[in-house]
Amino acid sequence: MSPETKHSAGPAIHAVHPWAPGNPGSGLRHQLLSDEERARLAKIASIVRLKKGEEIYREGEEAEAAFNIVSGVVSACQSSADGDHIASFLYPGDLFGLSEEGHYTNSTRAATPVVAYKMPLAAVRRMLDNHADLDVNVIIKLCEELRQAQCHAFILAQRRAATRLAMFLDLQEHLQLSRGEAAAEIYLPMDRSSIADYLGLTLAAVGRAFRALTSRKIISLRDRHHVQVLDRTALDQLADWRPVEGGKKD
Repeated sequence: MSPETKHSAGPAIHAVHPWAPGNPGSGLRHQLLSDEERARLAKIASIVRLKKGEEIYREGEEAEAAFNIVSGVVSACQSSADGDHIASFLYPGDLFGLSEEGHYTNSTRAATPVVAYKMPLAAVRRMLDNHADLDVNVIIKLCEELRQAQCHAFILAQRRAATRLAMFLDLQEHLQLSRGEAAAEIYLPMDRSSIADYLGLTLAAVGRAFRALTSRKIISLRDRHHVQVLDRTALDQLADWRPVEGGKKD
């Protein structure tokens, strides 16, 4: 992890605001911080650059800093008897590194090259104590992370690999749209082994699932990172979120 100079714009926290008025079902993520709040956080933040695969912190370590992603993707892992497994992917605008009883509750690693703000937790806590609006925005972000955790649990409950993959693709497309990005193609910045870990599958099973969806002409692959949906109805039938629709669709 290489430190850089401070960044003038300041950290940005994006989430779907549960109370702000808007178009129901649009699911667009909003900047939760005002310019003044971002400038306040910039005073305690520094920029770090991480190489793909670089560990950021380990579960159980003493928590010293929180992070806010500027670019790239971070994987958050939970430990189990058979090792660490990816529980979520974190994207630009996501905040991570908040602790429980002074220790990190998961492990994180750069899934791609990452640029992030690093903020000392002691300074973050002082700022939250003095500025109630910031505290509310952190709560909103945590609510969004809870919804994403519910989606992940529902994916893992599916028996068929093709169904898990279809739901993952649908979720990635939804996240692109929520950031206001075009979704002519679904962009997968992470590698296949990370996708397999997140889906609770072997790398071979994920490969077979991709081939199954392409052979059925549900999707096509431009390369390993770009997916085009050819049959929307078939994908939607596979990625049936109705039991947790309130958790995924805002």
